[in-house]
Amino acid sequence: MYNWLRSSKIAMPILTVLRVYLGVQWFTSGFHKIFGDTPFDAGGFIGNIVKNPVVGPEGNQLYPAYTWFMETFAVGNSQFFSFLVMWGELLIGLGLIVGLFTSTAAFFGIVMNFLFLFGGTVSVNPLYLILGLLVLVGGRNSGTIGLDFYFRKYVSPKLFKQRQHR
Repeated sequence: MYNWLRSSKIAMPILTVLRVYLGVQWFTSGFHKIFGDTPFDAGGFIGNIVKNPVVGPEGNQLYPAYTWFMETFAVGNSQFFSFLVMWGELLIGLGLIVGLFTSTAAFFGIVMNFLFLFGGTVSVNPLYLILGLLVLVGGRNSGTIGLDFYFRKYVSPKLFKQRQHR
């Protein structure tokens, strides 16, 4: 399946539909956080992670390093993290919709999904994770119907000139 996703001409439009769908979801979420009626503040989410960390069946914290990071660094910098979440979601969505830097956008979307899951938010994150992984595994094939095709063809050779081997 790995090779099929990466090289099949049949997989290409399927990955494109998945990529654009996922991109619209990310973009919409970020757009509403940035331009919504009420300003987005991640402080409540961060505070909830610290107060109610994800625990296992025995009551022990499952992600103590994540909770520690949120408590020591993120609580005091919630405005910075709000900025990262809002603009991260918007830019991930934009990259996926237009198919530019597709693998990078999918990777950072996956990272954000894992961070949300470590914080105890399930919601749509497992679905986004699965779709993001499919887009990431699809590699170049995921962005071929998109601006990645033109970037690889016209811009990339000029920016990253190949050295001639003698």
